Amino acid sequence: MDTTELDSVSAQPRTRARRLGFIPSSAWAIEAAGTAWFLVAVLGQWIFVAYIVAYYGGALVAGDYDKWGKFLTHGLVPGDHLGNLALAMHLGTAALITGLGPLQLVPQIRAHWPRLHRWTGRVYLATVLLVSSSALYLVWVRNERAPGDLVQHLGISLDASLILLCGALALRAALTRRFAAHRRWATRLYLVVSGVWFFRVGLMFWLIVNQGPVGFDPKTFQGPFLDFLSFAESLLPLVVFELYWRAREHGGLVARTAVTAGVVALTAAMATGIFGAFMELWLPNMWTADTAHKEVPIWSSN
Repeated sequence: MDTTELDSVSAQPRTRARRLGFIPSSAWAIEAAGTAWFLVAVLGQWIFVAYIVAYYGGALVAGDYDKWGKFLTHGLVPGDHLGNLALAMHLGTAALITGLGPLQLVPQIRAHWPRLHRWTGRVYLATVLLVSSSALYLVWVRNERAPGDLVQHLGISLDASLILLCGALALRAALTRRFAAHRRWATRLYLVVSGVWFFRVGLMFWLIVNQGPVGFDPKTFQGPFLDFLSFAESLLPLVVFELYWRAREHGGLVARTAVTAGVVALTAAMATGIFGAFMELWLPNMWTADTAHKEVPIWSSN
């Protein structure tokens, strides 16, 4: 028997039980899991934005350009004006879209401040176009200083291409007033734009679980795990979102319960990675101009 039939057969006692708190609703549970994931992700991303502004912005204001090369293997290069401009634009726009992106998905903003939603959406789309283009330039034109191997470069390029695709489809759906489709494509856009951040958090989670680098060489920043992560940073969130959306909209009790459990597990893993990155990488370098005391290995990919 379908779960909807089961609900109709025992609607009265199940409704009373839910009111008393004995039987949780699968619909409520999957919504709560999705909301918890979003809140944890937003908190972690805004912490990352604060770090970018404090560290790289502070170094730029102070004229201490050597600090840009402390954690970036493709830092500022003397004489490479175009490459340095691309890097600065990439970091600046990355901070902007990481901080601005989550606001596009808040339904209260869409409902109460639609004009703000539209204008910030336009700025967001234009900015992700710039950051994707600069990322492709840094990987394929300035690739002699880019970390990783060819597989990782292909993964980064896939993420950049997905950003452009999802951005175009989100814009098309908005222009044709298909707002439900627009919200789905905007969510996918947010996920692939967050790919580089997912890479950092996923890498830190992996390091914490394994108590060190496993599956890659920390000196060359190459290995099968990093190859996997370079594609998983964009494809895994998209797959999970599709499962989440279909289970929430059309799934029965079993599907919703399974997806809810999966989202809760991913949220716990993400929170672990965020905490590790915050304590080991971002916080020690966020508020001090002197980071020489903190030795950070290359596998931090900060």
